[in-house]
Amino acid sequence: MFFKTAEESFELLDRQRDGYSTEPLVPSLPTQRIYDYVLVAPRVEDDTDQKAQRQRGFIQKLEEKNITVKRIDHEDKVFFGIRAPNEMFKNYKYLLKVSDSCNWCGDVRGSVTQATRIRIVHFILHQTFINTGENLEELMKKGVFETMFCLHERKTQKDLRKNWARWSGLFTGQPVDEVKSYFGEKVALYYLWLGWYTKLLVPAAALGVVVFLYGLAFFNTNPLIKEVCQSSIIMCPRCDKSCLVWQLSDTCTYAKVSHLFDNEGTVAFAMCMAIWATLFLELWKRHRARHVSKWKVYDWCEEEEELILEIVNDPNCTPKQFSHSYLRSTLVLILVTVMLMLIIGLAHALVVFRVVAAPLMSEGSWEFIRDHANTVAVMLGAVLHYVTIQIMTRVNRWVSLKLCDIEKTNSFAATERNFTVKMFTFQFFTLFSSLFYVAFFLGRINGHPGNYVRIAGWRLEECHPSGCLTDLFIQMAVIMLLKQTLNNIFEFIVPWLKSCVKRKTAKKLERKCGHCYRKTCRDEHGSIEPCDVCKLRHWLSNYHLAHTDAFSLFNEFLEMVVQFSFTTIFVAAFPLAPLLALINNIFEIRLDAIKMVRLERRLVPRKTNDIGVWTKVLEAIGVLAVIANGLVIGVSSDFIPRLVYHYRYGPCANGSTSTHCMQGYINDTLSTAFVRDQAVRTDFTPNQMITDGFNVTQCSYRDYRSAADYTLTSQFWLVLAVRFAFVILFEHVVVVCKFIAAWFVPNNPIQVKNDRLHDKLARLKEELREMKRSKSTDV
Repeated sequence: MFFKTAEESFELLDRQRDGYSTEPLVPSLPTQRIYDYVLVAPRVEDDTDQKAQRQRGFIQKLEEKNITVKRIDHEDKVFFGIRAPNEMFKNYKYLLKVSDSCNWCGDVRGSVTQATRIRIVHFILHQTFINTGENLEELMKKGVFETMFCLHERKTQKDLRKNWARWSGLFTGQPVDEVKSYFGEKVALYYLWLGWYTKLLVPAAALGVVVFLYGLAFFNTNPLIKEVCQSSIIMCPRCDKSCLVWQLSDTCTYAKVSHLFDNEGTVAFAMCMAIWATLFLELWKRHRARHVSKWKVYDWCEEEEELILEIVNDPNCTPKQFSHSYLRSTLVLILVTVMLMLIIGLAHALVVFRVVAAPLMSEGSWEFIRDHANTVAVMLGAVLHYVTIQIMTRVNRWVSLKLCDIEKTNSFAATERNFTVKMFTFQFFTLFSSLFYVAFFLGRINGHPGNYVRIAGWRLEECHPSGCLTDLFIQMAVIMLLKQTLNNIFEFIVPWLKSCVKRKTAKKLERKCGHCYRKTCRDEHGSIEPCDVCKLRHWLSNYHLAHTDAFSLFNEFLEMVVQFSFTTIFVAAFPLAPLLALINNIFEIRLDAIKMVRLERRLVPRKTNDIGVWTKVLEAIGVLAVIANGLVIGVSSDFIPRLVYHYRYGPCANGSTSTHCMQGYINDTLSTAFVRDQAVRTDFTPNQMITDGFNVTQCSYRDYRSAADYTLTSQFWLVLAVRFAFVILFEHVVVVCKFIAAWFVPNNPIQVKNDRLHDKLARLKEELREMKRSKSTDV
């Protein structure tokens, strides 16, 4: 039997090895021997060169550990195939069996999977040092080696492409068990969590759409909107010099949009989303427990496996001691504080940009921009905020890595936890500092006519008379849409283009015919050993894929957790956020799958039993969501002022039944400034106080102040007291509901507990039988 290409030979052999019925290549053909890892280095012709000596030194250290190294030269590169001895994996299995936390995993019994081999070899490569004390990471930084990667398994890769990594499977389930076997438990748990998160976004998105439709139903009939649209009130200029007085009715459309997101349904929706976040986490813990119990990693400990790998690599190794330095901790705390101050400073810079941009655009030649200068300034600020996020993400990562180097943790798992907390903290402040300003400070610290607060001579921004929530909605919508849309486009396009360019520039290798697997591809022991051309073609196909590292999965988690923050923290201002997140995640699952399977090098399989510190981060976001949404409703929205007006100052409070209870509310929230006051004349020039050819003697602005001396009225203090009372009541009620929900939903299903009980009993019985057999053998 002959084959057109070596690839067909590989595929047919894989099918035969995995149990498919097919014509045998060679009777009783042994299993193909697979390389666990590939190192790539630049070819150095001069043997006396330092790079060449370091290459040889590292390879010799690997060979001293009985690791097989196959060298193949190709153009200006040198490829080293790495294959670890079976004795190494036997030691690993034995140490797992006698360990405390890892002794009941699937790796203890049966053959060692390729994913486990890759994980072990990856650790050994990074813990191998040459005589100069340099390890592989340092050698790669110095250009001794270019890169390293583990190989995709063609048969499994093809199955995953067919059943999972395809756009046509958007609404189908995920083969999580197959993903676990190929990419490891850590990647499988990411997709398990992402799938669960996406599933539970369905009721949240549906409820958000209902709240939006509720606002839309009263779009044209709401009395507050009618009051704005039919008003003849003249408002004070929004900025200095160039801005003129304006009619409140000019902002009719803005008032309608505000009502879509600032209505009575928002309060109930915010409470539901806070409880939803708790239920999501508690139900996720149950969902996770079922799968990690099935995968036999329920009690798995990453630190203990790392200790086992240390022994496998070097039986005479000494453990990394736990250490703590108050000096280092103090230094890290100071540097983190400085970094957070810098990020907050950038948020202030964005505020200054909007403050300066609004009056400048009001002087522009375009009528639309001149008439909507404040709204355009907010949108441009949001776009600039997005650009800042992209730049600061790289800065935050570099700083977080340097801080982890200062801490000197004793294991990779501990370093990963510390890095995650720091990186997320920096990203959170980068993303939300500007949003917190818009939500809680915009329009509240700007002063009043005659006494405006200024930055470098520029007046601070003001809220619209219909409320400040629309500004927060615009900011969130722009950032969320840009971040999700552009990130997904770049995530897919960049690795795809890199892969295409590399493949086109690489020279095609000469293909061999059916000699493969017969004579050329069999070694001296009779095992299948593909010829050098077949090996190189396989290695090059992996080499030309996009690079992956320890940050690849972290980046995906960070993106989704940030999205979770947007979906919960300020959801009162943007009820459609869960819907946007749901639509994004439906595509995100397949996009990430296609990237990992088709466009990127294989991730190093990692074994774990949880998503790690991300669970604590999500719980912290859930608590913060309660506080933030309570403040958004109580402080940012007009829900409380409307409530106070309805029951204290409105027509219904005075016993009138002939008009709507909210009639006159807009006018009640406005104060009047008179041009005759000297302080007002210093803020507004005579040219600004002209409309339709008439001089204006007074104008209105949003605040509760006396027209005589501009002091705060009693209504202001009553509204403020009710705001704080509502925030306290809202947060206590929601926190109690969260605790009840967490108590009501146990973390572990009863079935999981019973399965683990039976597993432990079976293992103890098996150990007892083995002991009896060994005793009978001794006798």
